[in-house]
Amino acid sequence: MIPTTDMRIPVLFNTTPEPDDATLVEDGHDMPATGYAIRFTATQPGHIIGCSCCTLRGPAADALGQMFAARARGQAPYFHRVIVLASPAGEAAIRQALAGDVVCAARFKQGEGLRPLDPRWA
Repeated sequence: MIPTTDMRIPVLFNTTPEPDDATLVEDGHDMPATGYAIRFTATQPGHIIGCSCCTLRGPAADALGQMFAARARGQAPYFHRVIVLASPAGEAAIRQALAGDVVCAARFKQGEGLRPLDPRWA
């Protein structure tokens, strides 16, 4: 039987980050006081979202990839969800990366996910 649990990391919008969350912060927004956080830029001025002259995958997908790689290498704490602090354009860039980038879609999902209750699994 194939398990039906979706183990991808949930990405949440308009939520206050908790200390054990990872936070993706768009330029111009305040960094959280605690927890792991990185910055991203939705687009370059005058460029459309996902502009191929800036990066092949887009800055939002690159930021999510950087966050996942840091978690996998032990350079970031093991987080169970990502909180996005961004403008509507920044949120749209993240949503587009989740829907359109194959690598992001394999690692992350939009919405709430399961959180471990037992601290041994944290």
